[in-house]
Amino acid sequence: MTIPSVGILGLGSYLPPKVLTNLDLEKIVDTTDDWIITRTGIKERRIAEKGTPTSDLASEAARAALKDAHLNSSDIDLIICATISPDMLFPSTACIIQRKIGASCPAFDISAACSGFPYALGIAESFIRAQICRHVLVIGAEVISSFINWKDRSTCVLFGDGAGAAVVGPSVKNGNRILATFLGSDGNQADLLKIPAGGSAIPSTKESIDAGLHYVRMEGSEVFKCAVKTMGDAIFEVLKRSGRSLEDIDCLIPHQANLRILNAVAERVGIPKEKVYINLDRYGNMSAASTIVALSEASKDGTIRKGSFVVLVAFGSGFTWAANAIQW
Repeated sequence: MTIPSVGILGLGSYLPPKVLTNLDLEKIVDTTDDWIITRTGIKERRIAEKGTPTSDLASEAARAALKDAHLNSSDIDLIICATISPDMLFPSTACIIQRKIGASCPAFDISAACSGFPYALGIAESFIRAQICRHVLVIGAEVISSFINWKDRSTCVLFGDGAGAAVVGPSVKNGNRILATFLGSDGNQADLLKIPAGGSAIPSTKESIDAGLHYVRMEGSEVFKCAVKTMGDAIFEVLKRSGRSLEDIDCLIPHQANLRILNAVAERVGIPKEKVYINLDRYGNMSAASTIVALSEASKDGTIRKGSFVVLVAFGSGFTWAANAIQW
């Protein structure tokens, strides 16, 4: 049995039209534009209108990716949605997306926080290599604004909403190829970045809501240190698995968490900053949507072109981390 090469056949993204700037945040929380830019590099972010579910953003991105791949929803054999802001606990957001785009195939969610898209891309690659599926729709989507405490300046300035999607399938002749994937996690660090309530450990009650346990909570300094180390290590590991070197990288697409983290990762691994793709200033941290939105934009704006060697790398709650090496 010939194991097929696997590549990305189409890309798409969707950002809500509403822009929330740092100046807007100055009006609702004790912060300043200068404070946010200095500490995060973020100038603005997109926020979904109240009542907009993650599946709406994801479906728009999915349709754009299908169009880019010149495929129909009927061509999709599996939908994987990476999200930590699902429409509801069940059914999966992927099933709701399936209905909205008119597909007829298996569908499931994964929860790997900000590492969600690279995780899901690795899963999709495995399904196709095993010849279980031919075309997999991989989505990273979040309406994380629904889980933000807008009185907590340490977290509310960081996040934004958005969605991106990729159609993954057998690599056509002269098409791009996923060369390697690396996944990791450390559950010992789970309490450092989490939404405590809403699951079976702390079910939703009036008391849990009043205590603010349904909002994102983060130990920023510890997350910073772990993110820099693990993303750096993941880059070196996926390079080793792909048989490439640091010098081969044409474009590094890291999870867009914080500009200081991105700069520290670039310095730690020794990659020139001009090779690091950044859209953090416009969108903030979109969790699972971060890397796929950046990949879609980099492909469309010409940063990535035929022949480019691209590395995606991400770090998120869990802790989780992941990297994909792609020859474009």
